[in-house]
Amino acid sequence: MLELQITKTTFKKVEAEWFHYHNTLREIKTLEDAILHPYDEEQCDPTVVAGENSVRIPGNPTERTATRLTTHKKLSYLREITSAIETVYNELNEDYKSLVNARYWSQRKKTWDIIADECSVTKRTAQRWRNEIILSTVEVLGWR
Repeated sequence: MLELQITKTTFKKVEAEWFHYHNTLREIKTLEDAILHPYDEEQCDPTVVAGENSVRIPGNPTERTATRLTTHKKLSYLREITSAIETVYNELNEDYKSLVNARYWSQRKKTWDIIADECSVTKRTAQRWRNEIILSTVEVLGWR
């Protein structure tokens, strides 16, 4: 089996996605809401006179919304990343999950020494686990 070789930039990008996982979920929700409810603001301009056909858009609004949800590139990209992170996280054992929670999803920034102590391993083992998690995520995403 070939060893997966990734660039330093890819490693940092994937690790940043783990750090921002919860923000990405919020961004997905915001984008979906914007697509589902694009016309929440009422137009209050008295100079605009709405005629019989001037405001309506002919067509099927449900199909248009479904199409926008499935073809929105940024939304698809964010969903792909969160899906990969969830896939990898669900496959991890409890020790690796505790590392993820301490390193990426903790409220405060922790040093590797503190993370290793929390996981009851050496600093180098914690860093090796991190590398395995990131490489697994890269593999699921199909990046290089």
